[in-house]
Amino acid sequence: MRTLFFSIAALLYHFSSIAQAANVNATQVVLLGTGTPNPEPDRSGPSVAIIVNNHSYVVDCGPGVVRRAAAAAEKNIPALRSAGLTRLFITHLHSDHTVGYPDFLLSPAVTGRDQALEVFGPKGLQNMTDHLLLAYKEDMDIRIYGLEKGHAQGYKVTVHEIQPGLVYADSNITVKAFRVNHGSWPEAFGYRFETKDKVIVVSGDCTYSENLIKNAKDCDILIHEVYSMEGLARREKQWQDYHSNFHTSTEQLANIANTVHPKMLILIHQLQFGTSKESLMKEITDRYKGLVIYGKDLDIF
Repeated sequence: MRTLFFSIAALLYHFSSIAQAANVNATQVVLLGTGTPNPEPDRSGPSVAIIVNNHSYVVDCGPGVVRRAAAAAEKNIPALRSAGLTRLFITHLHSDHTVGYPDFLLSPAVTGRDQALEVFGPKGLQNMTDHLLLAYKEDMDIRIYGLEKGHAQGYKVTVHEIQPGLVYADSNITVKAFRVNHGSWPEAFGYRFETKDKVIVVSGDCTYSENLIKNAKDCDILIHEVYSMEGLARREKQWQDYHSNFHTSTEQLANIANTVHPKMLILIHQLQFGTSKESLMKEITDRYKGLVIYGKDLDIF
């Protein structure tokens, strides 16, 4: 009965989103990638897009991000066409969250972006960007100055190495960053997106974080990573130590949700460790009675 309830609730939420889509100002969330470092063929690396008034704001760029954005554009999300990929927010510099960064820098520039890309994230992002631009300098020179006559502005990147607090604002959205605990990473951030009709919080990768709870209180949508407690208990101690310090268990996430009270909790970066989707969901819904969605690539809310 509980599974049926959540399926119906999720369906109603989707229908509500479809109805809102007629209003271009309505906020939408698109899951461009829900995966982990594991190379699962049906899940691209972590990436979430917030869409407002036909503008996109993308969080993280795991492998496959630009092609997932193109697929979403074909599902009537035109803001995710190449030309619209101009704002990117990085939670932290783990490879599974940034392997798609050169793709995000270059592919949209090749296929239609005519303005500079603005990227926001932790210390080290400028260094990463400089090295990528140097690595692809010959490619960019040929595309810009050769017969292709590419738009030079589309290849430009402005990097903002951020501190907690307000990091971006325009007429559509306000973006606030807050620190989260992600093992030994010196800087890892979550983001709070505030639009005219929604408050959306993206956890990034983290373990239980009081700071996240403070910044996510009473949000409309909480998008959060999670791992199965049952699955982790089967793993070697090395991995138990690692994941318990870097990531959030189902029990911890249920506790977070019971404090935050989001209207919808969306799971991404789900680590099952040999268990099932149903088992992981049950670990949460036995402890938290609100609406929980097991996120899949190209879900639209």
